[in-house]
Amino acid sequence: MSLLQHPLNRGHIRRLHCLHVLLYDSLGGEPLLKLLSCFSLPVKQPPTIMKQSVKNYIVDPRDNIIIECEAKGNPVPTFSWRRNGKFFNIGKDPRVTMRKRSGTLEIGFRSGGRPEDYEGEYQCFATNDFGVSLSNKILLRVSKAPLWPKEVLEPVSVTEGSALVLPCNPPPGLPPPFTFWMDSNMSPIPQDKRVSMGLNGDLYFSNVLAQDANTDYSCKARFLFTHTIQEKNPYKLKVQTKEPYNDTSYNASEPHGVAESTPTFLSPSGSESSKMVLRDEQLLLECIAAGLPTPIIKWFKKGGELPGQKVKFENFNKTLKIVSVSEEDAGEYVCMANNHLGTIRHSIFVQVKAAPYWLHKPSDQVLAPEENGRLVCRANGNPKPRIEWLVNGQPIESSPTNPNRQVLGDTIMFHSVQIGSSAVYQCNASNEHGYLLANAFVNVLDLPPRMLGPKNQLIKVIKNNRTFLDCPFFGSPLPELRWFKNGQGSGLDGGQYRVYINGTLEIKRARAEDEGTYTCVASSILGKAENQVRLEVKEPTRIIQAPEHQSAIRGSTARFTCRVTSDPSLPVSVAWMKDDKPLYLGWRLKKDDESLSIPNVNEGDEGTYTCTAKSDIDQLSASARLTVVREQRTPTAFKSRPDPPMDLDLSDPAARSVRLTWIPGKEHRSPITEFLVQFEEDRWEPGRWQNLSSYPGDLNSVILQLAPFVNYQFRVIAINSVGQSDPSRPSPRYKTTGAAPDAIPKGLRGWGSRKDNMEITWEPLLDLERNGPNLHYIVWWRRKDAEEEWNNLTTVGTNHVVHNTEIYVPYELKIQARNEFGAGPESNLVIGYSGEDKPTDAPTDLRVLKVDSTKVIIHWNPVDLNSVQGEFKEYRLYYWRESSQVPGLVVSKEKKVKGFYSTTAKPSGMLSDLAPYSNYKMFMVVANNRFESQPSNTVAFTTKEGVPDAPRFFKINRRSLDTIHLEWAKPLEPNGILTGYQLKYQTVNGSKVGPFQLETFFPNVTEFFLRVPDRFSRYKFFLSALTQVGKGEDYAEESPHFTNEGEATTAVSLQQPPINVVDLIPGVVYHLRVYSHLFNSVSSKSVTFKTKAAYIDQVDIATQGWFIGLMCAIALIILILLIVCFIKRSRGGKYPVRDKKDLPLDAVDQKDQDGSFDYHSDEDNKPLQGSQTSLDGNVKESDDSLVDYGEGGDGQFNEDGSFIGQYTVKKDKDETEGNESSEATSPVNAIYSLA
Repeated sequence: MSLLQHPLNRGHIRRLHCLHVLLYDSLGGEPLLKLLSCFSLPVKQPPTIMKQSVKNYIVDPRDNIIIECEAKGNPVPTFSWRRNGKFFNIGKDPRVTMRKRSGTLEIGFRSGGRPEDYEGEYQCFATNDFGVSLSNKILLRVSKAPLWPKEVLEPVSVTEGSALVLPCNPPPGLPPPFTFWMDSNMSPIPQDKRVSMGLNGDLYFSNVLAQDANTDYSCKARFLFTHTIQEKNPYKLKVQTKEPYNDTSYNASEPHGVAESTPTFLSPSGSESSKMVLRDEQLLLECIAAGLPTPIIKWFKKGGELPGQKVKFENFNKTLKIVSVSEEDAGEYVCMANNHLGTIRHSIFVQVKAAPYWLHKPSDQVLAPEENGRLVCRANGNPKPRIEWLVNGQPIESSPTNPNRQVLGDTIMFHSVQIGSSAVYQCNASNEHGYLLANAFVNVLDLPPRMLGPKNQLIKVIKNNRTFLDCPFFGSPLPELRWFKNGQGSGLDGGQYRVYINGTLEIKRARAEDEGTYTCVASSILGKAENQVRLEVKEPTRIIQAPEHQSAIRGSTARFTCRVTSDPSLPVSVAWMKDDKPLYLGWRLKKDDESLSIPNVNEGDEGTYTCTAKSDIDQLSASARLTVVREQRTPTAFKSRPDPPMDLDLSDPAARSVRLTWIPGKEHRSPITEFLVQFEEDRWEPGRWQNLSSYPGDLNSVILQLAPFVNYQFRVIAINSVGQSDPSRPSPRYKTTGAAPDAIPKGLRGWGSRKDNMEITWEPLLDLERNGPNLHYIVWWRRKDAEEEWNNLTTVGTNHVVHNTEIYVPYELKIQARNEFGAGPESNLVIGYSGEDKPTDAPTDLRVLKVDSTKVIIHWNPVDLNSVQGEFKEYRLYYWRESSQVPGLVVSKEKKVKGFYSTTAKPSGMLSDLAPYSNYKMFMVVANNRFESQPSNTVAFTTKEGVPDAPRFFKINRRSLDTIHLEWAKPLEPNGILTGYQLKYQTVNGSKVGPFQLETFFPNVTEFFLRVPDRFSRYKFFLSALTQVGKGEDYAEESPHFTNEGEATTAVSLQQPPINVVDLIPGVVYHLRVYSHLFNSVSSKSVTFKTKAAYIDQVDIATQGWFIGLMCAIALIILILLIVCFIKRSRGGKYPVRDKKDLPLDAVDQKDQDGSFDYHSDEDNKPLQGSQTSLDGNVKESDDSLVDYGEGGDGQFNEDGSFIGQYTVKKDKDETEGNESSEATSPVNAIYSLA
């Protein structure tokens, strides 16, 4: 329901041309101004201030200054400013600019200047052809944070136990700073009932202790705008004590050996003081007392009680705070300070004054020529404010005389206003504490009626609900509004209907016969306008079988049933919640149309389950609780269903009621929460038990409301958290007396089964609505608006046919039920219609104006509604796809239909969901409830090319360890000429994804081989087709796992064993088991098997050229090293290992000419001792062989080409020889020697 639809929001509505004018009186200003934008109209209107800066405006000197002033009006207002009462010429100051289409000022200081130079009082004027609107007077001030005056503070000497006040006196700032106290270590001073800061920032000591001298005290001031903190030089205390102070034994809470004293006030002084506070502001009263022991503060109000909901005590009861002060808070407040030596009191007389506040704020007025009106401006305050009127910003006394206007104090009366007298009036209410300024325009308009809401709305409502049909309208003078149903008859008002002044029609209880087309007509002397609303009444959504409370054994299956019925034309969805949170079904929980199954129940499933049936216009919920119990419990420990109630007794008989009493059965460890009373009657449906009503579990005696003329018997069922008990034994029978029917037959309607008749039908009363024997119906009918007498018929059936009627003529119908005891109530009048015939006219000039790839805009010439020969239902468009422009693509030529409801002179509509790049044909007919007209002209059109559908399939297969084969097919609907395919893919590792890589293909390519560097990598692929228009829908797939671990599931039907498990990976071990989805505990044993290895087309590295070259290079290097080693050995004296280990060395080694060192000894010139290989391969070792430097005779090469053991020492040598050079044995050094 919209804001306008509720009747409580429609009081005091003056005019509907501007919604903010209409609803000010009942709702206030702010939300209604927003509502105006919903119905923006090209209406001439004086300016209205929409946004402005606050009256007391403090700005940060570091920022640019922005003074806001926004206004609306038609024509768009222009803006000007006054500063300190004088015209402010913005164009002469380069620092000041005004925003476009706005009055907001921006003052910048990039090029220099001081913000302080722009302090002052500003006022904005918004002007157009119809008046001038004023803003408040905005006092602009620049925030200040002055420095603390430098001062030298001498140490403060104080006697232990005496009072002390440390003054703060912060520098005055704008706004005032926030003060607090800290020590030199930047720790806050602890405060309690003895030491605390007052409202003025001073630090008060009710009595001084010796340990107070252990710290210093510095007052800090924090300035809010500049975010700076300034500090006062710290105070040092010298506390004079009678006995030496001892940290370990001193009592910190009370002075030691000091005389106690009675309380005295430190603040305020004297026995009484006064305080003035403004209404709606905050009142702060303070009392701080000295004394030893520390006094306790209490507050009272003379002649009354403290306002408990508004009063707060702060600062250890030293401050009384009242928020949002009102006049009744004035009076004498008493603070009392006491300790065990005495009591003192201080009285504070509080006066409450008030700046002006609104009693009746003037609101905008829209008047038609020659109409009367008034503006009222009432305000209150203390002292009482003075009311001053202005018009267009000038005092009303100095404005041009208007004979149609009369000022009477706080009211201006307007008589017989004229075109051209529109203006904006200002009301200024002021006293010494402030002022209020309000703008209200008087707009004189002469405009014909028009409708503001959307055209031809369709409203769906639930049967028997209260319904509002909205018809916002506009006009000056105020139009008269009337409603009609189905375009005929007198206006709807009274009885079932109620029309509000704003145009809304209320239907108190919507019924099926209320369906139809409603027309609202607004008329005045200048013309009329109308709009239509179609109303459809739907059956409510009902839960006919709700879920029931139940307990389930852990591991079993729980099932909740939620069976729903609804109107056939409304789609209904059923959603489940658990403990008021959406229920995630997952793989275990199963939901169908009527139930929720929870297999393998565990403790986490316990809770309250709610099913919600929801349609487009209503919803309904029902809940039940699931309790999970352990299977291991013994039977005696189970909660179970209660025993059935006993000893049913009937008493207090009456015509339509009787008292039923019973004795509850055993609860079985679960309290009874509800009793269900059922009944059975032996006349209409003997033996069938039906629910009558339910009652709380703590009742066992109830009064049953019954229907007349029924022979009842009752039984009771007890319900607890486990479930329902068995039914009790039936009660004795009780027969109610008969009565006239109470119910009205439902579903009364008149319709034509042929063109010359009207069939009147209704629903029979239910058996329990008969109330007596010999039930029959009286039905009346007559031509509507023909002033005929009523025709009537008495029948026991549920229909009657009226013959020889004219085509589609309205009839008034009503019905009544009767029995032997009398007649029931008559129904409301229902409009029925005789039969319809085939429309005589067809739509003409069907044409297409705008064609897109999937939609077209169509226009046609309408028919005369009288030619429809029945209820106009819609214009029905038949269209079909003739062919596709894609060569060779076969399409379905099935006809589709779409309806358009329009009664405008130039109807149009949009046909959507078309296939791109296709040839279509269409024609149109007009339809009533039974027939269609002849078709209109047939129109052919062609849709434009669009983006293609996704490929028909997309398969991913692994052909080898490093290759993925991708295969796809062309889209079923190319929607144009395919230009290719686009493949995007990225690696996927858990939640991490790699960068996208892109491949594009020609349109005739439908496969791709992707080489992957790692067989364990997974990829996500996105494949889409392309046309000249763009990229189509992505087909997303992930590559399969290639790993010996993981789990896969294949679902098969129970009727299909044996089965083949496909898409397995060669050479991988699998574990296989078969289990039931419904019962997880039902499973086969696990079977392990390994798939056969497949031939892998792997590249032979030995055939690669780069590998062969590398091996040749390594072999060449080894060969060179071997040659160098043997050459070094053949150089005798140059070899660094001596022939004999015990020959001494000369003191100085001489150097040969070639640069190598020679060790001189007697045997230096001997030939090198070596060995030769004999023919039989035996080797004779010399003392100097290479084997001497290894671990025996197994000399071999290392991987890098050096000798193993090149730095080891021969086992039978002395350790001293290890210090000799082994340079020649190193291949690396050998290379150096070559150099």
